[in-house]
Amino acid sequence: MNKYRSHNCGELSLNEKNQNVLLSGWINKKRDHGNLLFFDLRDNYGITQCVIDKSNKYFSDVEKVHLESVVHIQGKVIERSKETINKDIKTGHIEISLSHFEILGKCDELPLPVFSDQDYSEEIRLKYRFLDLRRKKIHENINLRSNVISFIRKKMGELGFLEYQTPILTSSSPEGARDFLVPSRINKGKFYALPQAPQQFKQLIMISGFDKYFQIAPCFRDEDARADRSPGEFYQLDIEMSFVEQEDIFKIIENLMLSIFKKFSRKKILNENFPKIKFQDAMLKYGTDKPDLRNPLIINEVTEIFNRDDVTFEIFKKLINNGSCVRSILVKNTKEKPRSFFDSIDKWAKNEGTSGLAYINLEKDDKLVAKGPIGKFFSQNALINLSKITGADDGDSIFFACGKSKDVEKLLSLAREKIAKDLNLIDENVFSFCWITDYPMYEIDDTTNKIKFSHNPFSMPQGDVKNLNLDRPLEIKAYQYDIVCNGVELSSGAIRNHIPDLMYKLFSVAGYNSEQVNNKFSGMINALKYGAPPHGGIAPGIDRIVMLLANEKNIREITMFPMNQNAQDLMMDAPSEVSDKQLKELSIVIKNKKS
Repeated sequence: MNKYRSHNCGELSLNEKNQNVLLSGWINKKRDHGNLLFFDLRDNYGITQCVIDKSNKYFSDVEKVHLESVVHIQGKVIERSKETINKDIKTGHIEISLSHFEILGKCDELPLPVFSDQDYSEEIRLKYRFLDLRRKKIHENINLRSNVISFIRKKMGELGFLEYQTPILTSSSPEGARDFLVPSRINKGKFYALPQAPQQFKQLIMISGFDKYFQIAPCFRDEDARADRSPGEFYQLDIEMSFVEQEDIFKIIENLMLSIFKKFSRKKILNENFPKIKFQDAMLKYGTDKPDLRNPLIINEVTEIFNRDDVTFEIFKKLINNGSCVRSILVKNTKEKPRSFFDSIDKWAKNEGTSGLAYINLEKDDKLVAKGPIGKFFSQNALINLSKITGADDGDSIFFACGKSKDVEKLLSLAREKIAKDLNLIDENVFSFCWITDYPMYEIDDTTNKIKFSHNPFSMPQGDVKNLNLDRPLEIKAYQYDIVCNGVELSSGAIRNHIPDLMYKLFSVAGYNSEQVNNKFSGMINALKYGAPPHGGIAPGIDRIVMLLANEKNIREITMFPMNQNAQDLMMDAPSEVSDKQLKELSIVIKNKKS
């Protein structure tokens, strides 16, 4: 016991009845009952109710003290009366009768309430983040994050991994997002870069003869903020293994994810053997490579239906003749839905910048009939074939989108979410994981119309690597994979290309000659020439894992000191200007500061 506390504010019970105790913490809430004054004392561990009567010499001090002041108290543990027991907290059967009270740190007028979880503006919350972090919900989120990371470290050790640290100051990467650059004082005119990820270093660790690596790695990318991505920096569980195939990675990660999500959540996990969905199938069935499998709605390819002679919807026929496709979403049991429901979906689609969503409602008496705006364009045989493709039946509805495949995928992916949300089709009490596999090695750049890597340029292609048909690069698949949970991409990974000659060939398809590869990836390509093992890895995002476990929609709610949407730290005033002396030491001159 030290002079500030004999116990914390979350552990006292009737076992300590009549004991004299010392507690310290923050004044969380006060309730004045005239001759009696109650207040809740809060620390990191919980809340303890304290009581003082008017005859106590400290009564006036307690009465005047502001909420969120830090105080030290001494008193006796007494049993609460039956009607005042709080069964929601461990200390709810006792309270402390004060014999001593001391203010350790006074609190000024609060810019936001700590006791309440009332939502406040981002600017206020981030400027006073130290206060925001005292609030119960976010305080618990940050503790959850710490516990998750500790659990991961322990679990990785049990799985045979060792933790190694990779450099923070490194070279700029020619691939991926924008780098954060750090000027060198010693090497004038040259810059380090903060690592976007330890990708090349973790591969070099495998080449160095280590077998199973992990790291809770900070990553730095100069990207715009999103709900599931912090601007500037984030943390990932970086993993790499030697002498493995794709399935070995899957086995480790499934074991890890199941352990984490069972430990820290009561939600049910659907399919503990995570489904494996090929990229091409994911784009067709869900319109995205980040599908939320809790959503039962499925997309089907139905272009052939609208190409039939007995379907006379000419608007779609003309688009199909110009290279468009038609895909559909089946929605079951909509017979009781009013016309306004269907019109609202069409209006929503138009607000997304599209021409809208066509639809039909199916009815079945002695034959199948299509009602709705385009129902009259279908013959009986066409409806029978359509129902076979989609699984539609009496009382169901089908929505249609027509256009270029990428546009249709994007629209129907959003439509799946919209319709499922409107109809409450998603079970919020489950986690549904899946693997997305067989990514294409290359794709066409929409801007330049040239071949580029679609995912990770250091990945191993599938098939006979000695006889790859590089003349048809868009047909080459790679051992690349993503793990997704509830529509959130947790990580990308790959089996790495460890063969230098093959790497030169693959980069040449994307427009890099040997000299460019040697210059841009000198450390990696040089190391591969000295005996590299087959290896692969993955890097699940810590932030997104904790987001899911905490049931939060924004990554800010599980990050201790996040930046705002403009990548600014309002609390520490960063980024900020630096002195001319500092700039001179770095041989840097800033022109047009105001612009």
